[in-house]
Amino acid sequence: MQFRQQALAKLQSPEELDLPVRFARPQGWLTLSVTIVVMAAASVWAVTGSVASTVGAPAILTHGQGSYLLQSPVAGQVTAVLAEQGERLPADSPVLKVRTADGDTIVRTVAAGRVTALAATIGQIIQTGANVAAVEKVAHAKDPLYATVYLPAGNAAAIPDGAAVDLTVQSVPTEQYGVLRGRVTSVDRGAQSAQSIAAFLGDSQLGEQFTKDGRPVAVLVRLDTSKETKSGYRWSSEDGPPFTIASMTLADASVRLADERPVDWLLP
Repeated sequence: MQFRQQALAKLQSPEELDLPVRFARPQGWLTLSVTIVVMAAASVWAVTGSVASTVGAPAILTHGQGSYLLQSPVAGQVTAVLAEQGERLPADSPVLKVRTADGDTIVRTVAAGRVTALAATIGQIIQTGANVAAVEKVAHAKDPLYATVYLPAGNAAAIPDGAAVDLTVQSVPTEQYGVLRGRVTSVDRGAQSAQSIAAFLGDSQLGEQFTKDGRPVAVLVRLDTSKETKSGYRWSSEDGPPFTIASMTLADASVRLADERPVDWLLP
């Protein structure tokens, strides 16, 4: 009965036709305006914007031509080590003396470079083809360093020329000196085997390490140079580390891939 009385009372009351009708409050107009602006901005970004992504991969700092493994052409006993680790030698320089049944043989460098490792010692018996040294192909001390990044093969097509690369160098405290900057110079589209990596770096263990998750592609990165840093290269910090960076130094690379469109529009 109470609701019926209220309904009858409302019907008997005159209509308030002289009062203005309020369609929305100012707060409502403000909310609507903000919503329209946000939707418009999102639509524009969906059409013209792009999303930057990166991929991480192991890397190593080397000179551009890499290294090679020096092998003994004969079998015999090592009687003398004629080179020192870290020594820079011209091509055809003596490295080892090996005594064979036919006399002494000198094992010589194939190309000019710096001896990064000596695998033979005096008195050791070696076989033909044994690895006796690793030589980095660098003729001059001031030859620039490069970074070789061993990237998963599936990401190779997404790397544009000149892509930015950040390198976390293992021998440099990142929280203090930041990361090393560089740009992609070339991408080797062929997958690298453990043997090919070992031949380029002069280290069979690194060949196994860089292929443990599959055969990668090699990405050559030119390091950005700077006259303001001790190392001669540009870092994310102002000065970088107060020491030079040696070749064959391991690093972790973050490579920027090609920008992707956030929305793919489907047209009928």
